[in-house]
Amino acid sequence: MLRNVSLKPYVTLRAGGSAERFVTARDRDELAMHALIAQAEGWPISVLGWGSNMLPSDDGVPGIVIRNLARTFQDDGAGSVWVETGFGYQDLFLKTVQLGYRGLEFAVGIPGSIGGALVSNAGAYRSNISEFVRELDVVWNDKREVVGADWMGFKYRDSVLRTGEVTNAVVLAIRMELPRGPRKAAYDEAREYQRQRISKQPPSPSAGSFFKNVTDLSLANTLEDLPGPLKEKGIIPAGFLIERAGLKGFRIGGAAVGKRHANFILNINGATATEIRLVAEHVKHAIRSKYGVLLEEEVLFAGDWSRFNVN
Repeated sequence: MLRNVSLKPYVTLRAGGSAERFVTARDRDELAMHALIAQAEGWPISVLGWGSNMLPSDDGVPGIVIRNLARTFQDDGAGSVWVETGFGYQDLFLKTVQLGYRGLEFAVGIPGSIGGALVSNAGAYRSNISEFVRELDVVWNDKREVVGADWMGFKYRDSVLRTGEVTNAVVLAIRMELPRGPRKAAYDEAREYQRQRISKQPPSPSAGSFFKNVTDLSLANTLEDLPGPLKEKGIIPAGFLIERAGLKGFRIGGAAVGKRHANFILNINGATATEIRLVAEHVKHAIRSKYGVLLEEEVLFAGDWSRFNVN
């Protein structure tokens, strides 16, 4: 166990403070051991995968940060796979499509681990990871057990691991069921998704999409330039509202709203975590003032933010 380890190298936003305690787990049993010790000691637990959806506070992360390198994959050959939560989300698509499975084409280009994908029910193009999860190997309430997918309480970009309904729980591995399908069709679909992402995503450090999309049918119907299919469903991309509000390029210190994609907040010049969050709060305030809706973050704010003041 290490002390006071800087988390900047471990998160894609390249910002934030240090972990009070820091350990690395290389398989699910080691991950379970660290989780059980932390629960017995009463330490707050933060699990760090690829760090693509986390912003640690400049004041640090108390308790223990467990770096999850558990990446074992097992296939039963009949449509069911077990995968440890440190496995890459995009890597899981590549692994499963090679075995003749379909369903995870949308994961191409989404950075992060399976664990991070579970926390926020990550997805794209009208698909989410929750569609395929059947069981989870978890540590919670000082014990390890296998639970059904309902335990996660999946919602749009949400789960019990985000809402706080379950505290200090650690998901070690998951069982997924995937349909069979032709490899070429899967690769072709994934290639098109990847092409769309490359055209939109900026090169600067970011956490990908910073805010969740908005669901508001009445607001959608007032937006003449919103594409018809989205208007019918009442779905408004956060980036659409941010761009429409003229916030592209808005900057505080080293943090800025993306010019290529407005739902990206970028670290363009050594930004602090506080500067990144201040930009986020400015965007939320501006969108609420203009459109009457409150944007919700996809990014998780980890650690001690007690000194953060948005006023």
